[in-house]
Amino acid sequence: MNMSKAPVVAAVFTTLFAALAASPGARQAASQQTDSPEGFRFKSGVELINVTASVSDSSGRFVSDLKQDDFLVYEDDKPVEVTHFSSERVPVSLGIVLDTSGSMAGDKMTAARGALVRFVDDLTDKDDEVFLYRFSNFPGLVQGWTKDHQRIISALDRLTPQGGTAMYDAVAEALPLAQKGLNRKKALVVISDGNDTASRMDIYELKRRIRESEVLVYAVGIDGESDPYVRRAPTSQPPRVPPPFPFPFPPRRFPQIHFPGNGGGGQGGRQRNRFDDHVNASALREMTDDSGGRTEIVRDPKDLDPATASIADELSKQYYLGYPSSGKKDGQWHAIRVEVKNRSYRVRARRGYIAS
Repeated sequence: MNMSKAPVVAAVFTTLFAALAASPGARQAASQQTDSPEGFRFKSGVELINVTASVSDSSGRFVSDLKQDDFLVYEDDKPVEVTHFSSERVPVSLGIVLDTSGSMAGDKMTAARGALVRFVDDLTDKDDEVFLYRFSNFPGLVQGWTKDHQRIISALDRLTPQGGTAMYDAVAEALPLAQKGLNRKKALVVISDGNDTASRMDIYELKRRIRESEVLVYAVGIDGESDPYVRRAPTSQPPRVPPPFPFPFPPRRFPQIHFPGNGGGGQGGRQRNRFDDHVNASALREMTDDSGGRTEIVRDPKDLDPATASIADELSKQYYLGYPSSGKKDGQWHAIRVEVKNRSYRVRARRGYIAS
């Protein structure tokens, strides 16, 4: 090569690589996760920090027609400049994670199938893609990424409820697959009627992994009011001890209540009790709230339909905001706060990211 042309050639290649790095496809590829343990880390570097925001009024109705200037975004309590903004409906890469444990048999599974069929049908954009995970004693991928919604519907018909509840393991397995979705907006919807009884992972490790992803996590928990064994929070007062009997009498036993993070599940030998089968709303909120998603608890299986319809509607009416990463690679949690200038509006968005 003529050495006099080398600087020109170098400049051409530099421009080409810069253009590729700035393209949406390159940014998406750089942000995708791998299956290695370190692959759950959010790739910041020179990438945009992507934030999806839902805005509602005092009645809970979605607020439309907001502009970029209506938003204020802070990272670690310092204002940042929003350089990318959209209020248009964008395609969604959606993962569904469905509880197929034995307690879901009957009306619950029937209602869940019907609600999810309508939920999938509500995603009408040709670029939306969906996958389906199920979990009982173990998680399992039922249908990988597809834009053919009929394949998801057919897969739902094949599910049979049985076994325990390995919810944390299922969400942990579904997260990296969701992160590899082709669309910028990535979400998981988890439907369960029970507390986790079989996972090897605890809620705290799962929460860390969710924080390290860009996936919006939603959960719908089924917790029947009419069930006589609905879990109640423990009181600070000791239980009343009945007066002694003049003859031997077996001591009164009080059921144990399982809280998230107690360690091993069904594989670890933890004794199950009747309260394990009731939905743990606090654990669901631990999964959803940092991501910008939310948890909804329904009292009757028939309420699954409006609950999932509400999530589908929300996913189609969100704002996208992006701002340049600071370039920190400290492995630390960086808090994000999104506000709107109209203080009467409520904003829900991801609460931060881990930069590595």
